[in-house]
Amino acid sequence: MDLRSMPVSQRVKALVQALNGAKRTNEALARCSDGEQMLDVLLDASAKLGLGLSREQLANTPPIRDWVWWKNKEALLTIGDNKPRYQQDGDQGKESGQGKERGEGAADKPRRRFLGLF
Repeated sequence: MDLRSMPVSQRVKALVQALNGAKRTNEALARCSDGEQMLDVLLDASAKLGLGLSREQLANTPPIRDWVWWKNKEALLTIGDNKPRYQQDGDQGKESGQGKERGEGAADKPRRRFLGLF
């Protein structure tokens, strides 16, 4: 069976399985300073296995996409000021907590009313 005729996700899965226990390749991946270097190592491994994966296919297909993200420390989805979602969520509640420390309470803010659907 020609490996290049398989869907991309199956070829990536075959690459990931081949990397399991490949000591030299895993050490090379660990030494990479960023995701681009990781992609270079993975492209070489793909070529040796005859999988024919492109750089774009590797960069956009999980789990390799996630490995590259982790190495680059970049969020897959950002909202607002290019701040990762998990960091934005960490700021919730701080505004009201800071006001309480200064002696300001909820009475200073107008109360929101829920009018309902009925």
